[in-house]
Amino acid sequence: MKLYMRSKLLFWIVLMPFAVSVHAQVNAGHKLGAGDKVSVLVYGESDLSIDLLLDESGVINYPFLGEIAVSGLTPAQLENIIVVGLKGDYLVNPNVTVSMLEYRPIYIYGEVNSPGGYSYQPGLTVAKAAALAQGLTERASENRIYLIREDEGEESKEKIDMSTRLFPGDTVTIDQGFF
Repeated sequence: MKLYMRSKLLFWIVLMPFAVSVHAQVNAGHKLGAGDKVSVLVYGESDLSIDLLLDESGVINYPFLGEIAVSGLTPAQLENIIVVGLKGDYLVNPNVTVSMLEYRPIYIYGEVNSPGGYSYQPGLTVAKAAALAQGLTERASENRIYLIREDEGEESKEKIDMSTRLFPGDTVTIDQGFF
């Protein structure tokens, strides 16, 4: 039993700050949008801890705070809004964590063997997305790849390559090559 407690203590002292740091780096730049699934955990308050799937409205209805516009916020910004909202009247010092349960999918179309939507994973590139789509077809051009990315309500289309990093909600189109 002592060994178990020591190993658990070692985890909390040595490894937990690293785990939190890695988690924070992955979520730091991600802006929430429709299709993301997040977890809001309020330590010691199970009635305030919920999992949410964000819809197109970009608004959530949170207990005691009402409607909160979350589209375009980072998980850390949402966490701060909830802390500020709960602090004072309801809780003295709320301990809130907002984490990503599931990112909205990316989409890949055109000259891939299995076009469609795929689960986003941090570090995803066009090459990895093509692999998820069972590879490129014989006619695919690695020089004619286009990305549509929605950023704060604006869509932009740009020419990219196989090493381009993707983000949740991105749409990739791989055109045919001309021989």
